[in-house]
Amino acid sequence: MFTNFSFSSVDLILGVVVFALIVAGLITLYRIMFARRYNQDLTAKYRDKKWRSPLEGRNKYPDVDVFRLSPLFMRLGLIGALAIAIGAFNWTQYEDIPDFEPIAYDFEADIEVDIPRSAAPPPPPPPPPPPVIEEVPEGVMIEDMEDIEFVDQSVDAFTSVLAPEPVVEESSDAPPPPPPPPPMPLEEEAKEIFVVVEDMPTFPGCEQIMDKAARKSCSDERLMAYLYQNVEYPNIARENGVQGTVVVQFVVNTDGTVTDAKLLRDIGGGCGDEALRLVSDMNDLPQRWTPGKQRGKPVRVMYTLPIRFMLDYN
Repeated sequence: MFTNFSFSSVDLILGVVVFALIVAGLITLYRIMFARRYNQDLTAKYRDKKWRSPLEGRNKYPDVDVFRLSPLFMRLGLIGALAIAIGAFNWTQYEDIPDFEPIAYDFEADIEVDIPRSAAPPPPPPPPPPPVIEEVPEGVMIEDMEDIEFVDQSVDAFTSVLAPEPVVEESSDAPPPPPPPPPMPLEEEAKEIFVVVEDMPTFPGCEQIMDKAARKSCSDERLMAYLYQNVEYPNIARENGVQGTVVVQFVVNTDGTVTDAKLLRDIGGGCGDEALRLVSDMNDLPQRWTPGKQRGKPVRVMYTLPIRFMLDYN
């Protein structure tokens, strides 16, 4: 069974040099061999030679016949051409792929993250004062009580019922009390940006997973796969050996779109622009992010993503 193999550019160049040295050595060896035969007295050697066929003695001196070695050189040429073809088909040049570290949310102290503060709820009203109970001294009787008069309220079929006269309120010059303030609209509530919510936003493809921990792990894996497949290491960074971690912060809206992307850390060489491009291209995916939820309602969530760029020199 044929086993495929691959090698680097250095191995290919070394093989070509070795092959050239072998060919040059063979040429030098045969030149020396033919030079020695040329100095021999070939005339005396083949003076009484009788050839079996005129074709066999078509050359005056068969010892210095270079065409006699044509089959050997042809086989060597075929072997060399076959080796070069195999080497060309198996020569693979790999591009430098950046190494992404797993998503971690513990960064160094030099990164300052502006955390948007949510509106604080109004303080509760003060409790009402406790009722004051006055003790009635002994011997004091309350005489303000009126005698209760009981009125017969029974009716029968012959009792006439009259509608009461409407009560007309006296007009006053005081303005009516103001209406209560309207509740906060849902649009303003949706504009608030959260940092930590009950259900964090997840990358597309993990919506069916119910467990929060498993859904977060699936989201991290799919996000890393998206970065690996779409990243393009900047040429300036590759030529200058720029490596490091770029930190991007963006907002996942209630409809799953990604906006307000900005760099918290940039290592230069175009790596920061490449990280922003990867984040902005998330809006062109067939599916969008699953938005975060707070108390069962979709909300806007601030998301921080570290991307590590590393060159492979092997």
